[in-house]
Amino acid sequence: MKLHDIAHARTGDKGDVSNISVISYDPAHWSLIRDHVTPARVAAHFGVFATDDVTRYALPQLCALNFVIRGALTGGVTRSLALDAHGKCLASVLLDMELDNVKTVTD
Repeated sequence: MKLHDIAHARTGDKGDVSNISVISYDPAHWSLIRDHVTPARVAAHFGVFATDDVTRYALPQLCALNFVIRGALTGGVTRSLALDAHGKCLASVLLDMELDNVKTVTD
């Protein structure tokens, strides 16, 4: 199962730092997201960030995770030649993460 099957995401940026929030559609899926979407898995999924660059903040009252990724925007909005200088597509990339050993979700 892909993360996008049970969650949506929002992004933000400040300088060279990207902020990605992953929010569960259903509170019943919160523990699945909390347990499977770790800083190490996020770093490995993107393949270009060191685990030390990814900080995760859990917001259980919102059934959400907030990831702060340092160095994600190759210089920041005003310095980068990247097509997605704000890092908005990073949310879509993260939502494409495959959740290990999770085949179906029971409602």
